[in-house]
Amino acid sequence: MPRDNLLSLGLGGHDRLNKELGGGIPRGSIVLIEGDYGAGKSAMTQRFSYGLVDEGATCTVLSTELTVRGFIDQMHSLSYDVVKPILNEELLFLHANFDSGGAFSEEGGDRKELLRRLMDAEVMWEPDVVFLDTFDSILRNDPTFESLIRQNEERQAALEIISFFRDIISQGKVIVLTIDPSTVAEEAIGPFRAIADVFLQLEMIEVGNEVRRQISVKRFAGMGEQVGDSIGFSVRSGTGIVIESRSVA
Repeated sequence: MPRDNLLSLGLGGHDRLNKELGGGIPRGSIVLIEGDYGAGKSAMTQRFSYGLVDEGATCTVLSTELTVRGFIDQMHSLSYDVVKPILNEELLFLHANFDSGGAFSEEGGDRKELLRRLMDAEVMWEPDVVFLDTFDSILRNDPTFESLIRQNEERQAALEIISFFRDIISQGKVIVLTIDPSTVAEEAIGPFRAIADVFLQLEMIEVGNEVRRQISVKRFAGMGEQVGDSIGFSVRSGTGIVIESRSVA
């Protein structure tokens, strides 16, 4: 694939992630990063967003877990300094506050139509890449989605969201979703797996007394160079993502 169709993850002198993933993420794609709690989904989101901004792309990061201060501190601990990109409006960080009447709650704390309100928040969809971390938490906190699930209409609910996502990526933008599969019914997550152009599973594997992390590449449509089917990595304080090994299919 031509380089101008890829958004580089950068940081070539820092780690090998961009090279291992074929030179970047294809424009106009939906990326699904799936993994259990502690597998490294947020760390991978942080690495992706920092590298993309460093390469000149603009990003929105919506987090259901971190506040702005928590995000800056976490990025700093990984040697990803995002203060300047945030001040320069190259990176927009949003905290989805589901617990205390925040941005996605009505007055009085009643949560309503979370996904619809996200879709209507035009400013968050303007950047080149939009991260929803964690998307499963957004789904679980949306009463409309929950109602459809109770009616066994998970697939219909998912398809409505997917239609909106397709409109966004038709503009050449990228949407990155992180999901913990243990928190969402298979019927709800299945459609997102099916439509993802890039599908990465983060796994934790016990080897002796050690727990190793790896990226299992389930799908990578529109890849640049060869992409490994299994990429070992670690998350190190003061360093960030470190690529450990690679196995090519």
